[in-house]
This record gives sequence, structure tokens and C-alpha cells, in this order.
Amino acid sequence: MDINTVREIVTVVSFATFIGIVAWAWARRNRASFEEAGRIPFLQD
Repeated sequence: MDINTVREIVTVVSFATFIGIVAWAWARRNRASFEEAGRIPFLQD
């Protein structure tokens, strides 16, 4: 296994991880918790 094969594997794994994070962030089941977290700065003590 040469360095180019390792680079290709790392690139594919990194891209798959990125797609996974994007899919998780846009999942409908997370929407309520993200909206609640987005309102935190506007809450008053």
C-alpha cells in the first residue's frame, strides 16, 4: 500500500464523515432541539 492509496482512503472517509454530519444536522428529528438551542441567546434571566 503506497501513500497515494492511503490519501485516497482518507479522502473518501473524510467525505463520508462530512456527508454524515450534514445528514444529521438536517434530520427532521433534530429540528426541535436545534431551534430550542438557537433561542438560548435571546432568553432573558
